[in-house]
Amino acid sequence: MWHKLQRIAIFCLVIASVKAEDNDADKLFRDMEVVPDIFEESPKELLKVTYENGLDVGGGREFTPTETKDEPKVDWTAEPDAYYTLIMSTLDYPSRENPALREWLHWLVVNIPGTDIAKGDVLDPYVGPLTAKSSGLVRDVFLVYKQPGKQAFDEPVITNTNVTGHEKFSSPKLAKKYNMELVAGNIFQARWDEYVPIIRRQFGILT
Repeated sequence: MWHKLQRIAIFCLVIASVKAEDNDADKLFRDMEVVPDIFEESPKELLKVTYENGLDVGGGREFTPTETKDEPKVDWTAEPDAYYTLIMSTLDYPSRENPALREWLHWLVVNIPGTDIAKGDVLDPYVGPLTAKSSGLVRDVFLVYKQPGKQAFDEPVITNTNVTGHEKFSSPKLAKKYNMELVAGNIFQARWDEYVPIIRRQFGILT
């Protein structure tokens, strides 16, 4: 009887932990005014995003373009036989007060088997935050969608040297088009620092 009660207690703790994670993701996306202002739904869990030197990014905290200039490691609870799409975009471009070019796409990888991003199809290689000095603090979001299976995407492959395809991207529209389910996400904030001009020159942006 005692062992049975122990098993029930452990099961309840696991369920409570999962629900707490879910609440954390929903709370973050609502506190950051992303849901329902920009997206209709929150992800089910918080995405783990780790940059160089073990820097964990997310939770709505502020990080610099220098700290986030290189492609991070990203992890979520994945089904081993499922395929996923990973997106990073800026929600406030050119600024939060004037997001005329929302979303600005920074990273798009599709057909990721499990969490093995290296085996996915890169439609847009990673590029870090590149907001102008006048932009102020902006929100950058990571999203992971579960695909119904491995798919043929007809989206154009874009580069990190040309703005074409980056501006006015829509994560919800892509998800709807390919019948994908939002499963994980996280948000951080960034503002201009001395590394931004280097990235902007890549794209031929001189301001």
